[in-house]
Amino acid sequence: MLINDLSKKILNQRKLIDRAIARVLNGSWLILGPEVELFEKSFAEYVGVQYCRTVANGTDALELAIRALGVSPGDRVATVANAGFYTSTALLAIGASPLYMDVDLDTHLVLDAEVERAIRDGAKVIVITHLYGRAVSNLEKIINLCNEAGVKVVEDCAQAHGAKVDGIMVGGWGDVGCFSFYPTKNLGALGDGGAVVTKDNELANKISRLRQYGWSSKYQVKLSGAKNSRLDEMQAAILSEFLPLLNGWNDQRRRVAKMYAEGIKNTSLILPNAEDEGYVAHLYVVRSASRDALKKYLKEKNISTDIHYPICDYRQPIFNDKYKNLALPNTEKLMDEVLTLPCYPELTDDEVKEVIRVINDCEL
Repeated sequence: MLINDLSKKILNQRKLIDRAIARVLNGSWLILGPEVELFEKSFAEYVGVQYCRTVANGTDALELAIRALGVSPGDRVATVANAGFYTSTALLAIGASPLYMDVDLDTHLVLDAEVERAIRDGAKVIVITHLYGRAVSNLEKIINLCNEAGVKVVEDCAQAHGAKVDGIMVGGWGDVGCFSFYPTKNLGALGDGGAVVTKDNELANKISRLRQYGWSSKYQVKLSGAKNSRLDEMQAAILSEFLPLLNGWNDQRRRVAKMYAEGIKNTSLILPNAEDEGYVAHLYVVRSASRDALKKYLKEKNISTDIHYPICDYRQPIFNDKYKNLALPNTEKLMDEVLTLPCYPELTDDEVKEVIRVINDCEL
């Protein structure tokens, strides 16, 4: 059993995919055309903001959003260290200095006290990461803390399309929200893609220029730090076809998560809470003190798993000894215990039951 079988999605949605591709081919406009414009408008409306600017991928979305907020080389930007180095990659591209925050052991999301510490330590921007499909629940408090301190907030929504907090979509809380449309995401394209959403017209205009060389007009470059980062018409057209299915797909992901929560009785595992509107089950991540043995056992039973993620950002080799004195105990504990089980909309009840059976039969 695969951890995510994209062939099922492609087979199920082949008519929509073919329709989108035919529309683009018939229109013969391939870059920054009507399909991009349509998807940007539709996705902004879905999130509940005024503006959406698509880019080549989710990491570019983070980089360009943070640049648009005025971050320069040497500025401190706070982020969590348990989310796969993607935000760190964006910060290093800018030359900003990552300031790492610890997370809650149960939710795997940033702690209030760590946001307060980051503000005290001089963060210019704080990146709030909604991880595994779970939204940070105390967004209003965090936004208020940052507003009072004059600190900007970027929401990393790459794993949380459609999640809500107090009825408001993620991406609609901070100064900007960043999304990835990598194929396995809750709203995934058939290739790379990303977007920045915002309520601020000036920020939206900056992103438009930053994604295309810094042009103020064609071939006239006025904005530094720009790049070539554009969503192509084909992916935009496919995403427009998929967007109306997103809420239903999220319900199917929640169905899988609920079955796991109700069916797994093996007390050696710690299961995530799967009950609120802030969880769209992008990944179903359990914890086990015997994680590696569990992973090996499941592989022997032909059940694929993954580790999201095995290395704290500040322990990556690229930093050498830069963060040798930093210790984030919850983050480090999670890196040793997390394991992702198969969880995607096309997973059948029988397949979920088989995973449950195998886990319950496992003695660690």
